[in-house]
Amino acid sequence: MDVLSDVIAAMRIGRPHSARVEHHGPFGRRLPTTVPGAGFHVVLQGKCWLVPPHSAPIPLTAGDVAFLRHGTEVGIADHPSTPMPDTPLPAPASFPIRRNEQPAAIAGNAPGSVAVPTVMLCGAYLLDESRPHPLLQELPQILHLPASQGHRPELRSAIELLNSEVIEPREGADVIVRALLDMLLLYILRTWHDKQASHHKTTGWAAALRDPATASALQAIHADPARQWTVEELAAHAGLSRPALARRFTALLGQPPSSYLTWWRMTIAARLLRESEAPLATVANNVGYTSEFAFANAFKRAHGTAPGRYRRQL
Repeated sequence: MDVLSDVIAAMRIGRPHSARVEHHGPFGRRLPTTVPGAGFHVVLQGKCWLVPPHSAPIPLTAGDVAFLRHGTEVGIADHPSTPMPDTPLPAPASFPIRRNEQPAAIAGNAPGSVAVPTVMLCGAYLLDESRPHPLLQELPQILHLPASQGHRPELRSAIELLNSEVIEPREGADVIVRALLDMLLLYILRTWHDKQASHHKTTGWAAALRDPATASALQAIHADPARQWTVEELAAHAGLSRPALARRFTALLGQPPSSYLTWWRMTIAARLLRESEAPLATVANNVGYTSEFAFANAFKRAHGTAPGRYRRQL
């Protein structure tokens, strides 16, 4: 089981969306922080600035990628001094595939001349932020991947393919765009993890997924979360003794294997309650509980409410 893919699948609560936006002349907008998930901005042409409220503005040029975690307040403008009014995004169901703003004449230039537009590819991922996975939580609020530092070829290819589908949608574009958005998210996360590896980070999820023993234990948990795993069995998968795995797992991820197993089971249970009408006994069995009562107690400890009430509140 691919841990990174599994995490994204477990947190998704809706379809991702994308738009290609052209800005002509001075522009500025402050993005809302109420969208439940994360988003990205890719500069295809021109340049602009990301303007966080409490840190230095970040210049973006053609080829740069900016990934924003949920709740990240930021403005986008042609210059940090440009006013940035709050601009609500359309509802997810009507999120535009393409939006072009009208060109604005350049002051002092010949009549009819227009500014070179800034063209951006933007996207939003709807994720369950009530119980965010620590793999995503350890990302910075703004993840900036400058083109000048070089990107993986597959990241560039995904951007080009997504841009092509957004510009000229054809038959099957709806499914293709969703798949490409998932690809782009995973390539962004891969690039971040590789960057962390190059900095020789010794703790966190990037380090854990590079560590053969810890990665092996994580893969075992994700492949069969309903199994009654013991730390001894996970250690056998990892090729370590029980104490050695417990120490390494806890040092890298901040919690022992048994705690992460329970946390992941409750994350899967929440997804099953959201996405299916399966009886509670079936949900309990799918996450390793033979007793519905024991499952309900574990779920309430994790989510603060009983599983039946959790489902009714959705």
